[in-house]
Amino acid sequence: MNTAVTKMDREVVSPQVWEAARQQLLVKEKELTHARDALAAERRRMPWLAVEKDYELDGPEGKASLLDLFDGRRQLIVYRAFFEPGVKGWPEHACVGCSMVADQVAHPAHLNTRDTTLAFASRAPQKDIERLKAGMGWQFIPWYTITDGFDKDFGVDEWHGTNAFIRDGDRVFRTYFIDNRGDEQMGNTWNYLDITALGRQEEWENSPEGYPQTPPYEWWIWHDEPNPESDRPGLVQLRTYQDSLKVGDAM
Repeated sequence: MNTAVTKMDREVVSPQVWEAARQQLLVKEKELTHARDALAAERRRMPWLAVEKDYELDGPEGKASLLDLFDGRRQLIVYRAFFEPGVKGWPEHACVGCSMVADQVAHPAHLNTRDTTLAFASRAPQKDIERLKAGMGWQFIPWYTITDGFDKDFGVDEWHGTNAFIRDGDRVFRTYFIDNRGDEQMGNTWNYLDITALGRQEEWENSPEGYPQTPPYEWWIWHDEPNPESDRPGLVQLRTYQDSLKVGDAM
C-alpha cells in the first residue's frame, strides 16, 4: 500500500459550515436517488424476450435447465463469472473482478423472500467451483457450469454481465441485462431487485398495475430464519414503530 502523503488543499471549517455544505450536496443526493427510482420504474416496463432454446448447465446435484435455476421462484438473476481455464488466476482463483463481485454479494435469503433467485455461472467444472467456493467463503452462492451456448446467447461469452429473467409457469423470459460498470452496483439486495421485472415489490414503487407489492420493511428477515413461523421481523419492527407514532399523536 502506498502511504506517501499527497498534498490536498481543503478548507477546514466549523461544524456549522460543514453541515451547510453537506446539506447542499444532500439535495443532489436525493435527486440521484429519485432518478434511480425512475430508471428502475422504466425497467419494470421493458418488453420481455422469450427464451426459446433449452439450455443445460451442470450444478451440484447434476444436470440443470435454465428453469431449474429459478429453484421454484418467479425471478432469476444470473451473473456470468469468469472462472475457467485461460482466465488469470485459474485454477486457484476466478477473475479478480468477478471475485470482487462475489465478495460483495449479500445473503441470497433476502432476495428469496422477494421470490427471486441469484445464481452465478462459469465454465469451470463443478469440482473446481465447489473448491473455489469453499476457499473463498462463497458457499451460499448457487454456482453452475455452462456447457452450451448459454453465455454467447446472453452476451456474456467474452465479458462479465448480469442477466435478469422471469418465468410464467414453464415459460422463461429475459427481462434485463447489464454489464461493464453496471456490474459495479451489483451485490446488495436493493440493486439486484431494481434490475428485475418486478422490482422491490414495495407499495411506494411506480409499477404497472397488478404487480405484487407490500408495505416497505414488512418482508425483511434475519437470514438465519428465512421462513419464520411467526410474523417476519421486519413486520414486527414496523408495527412497533407505527404504534409508537400513535402513542405520540395521542399525547
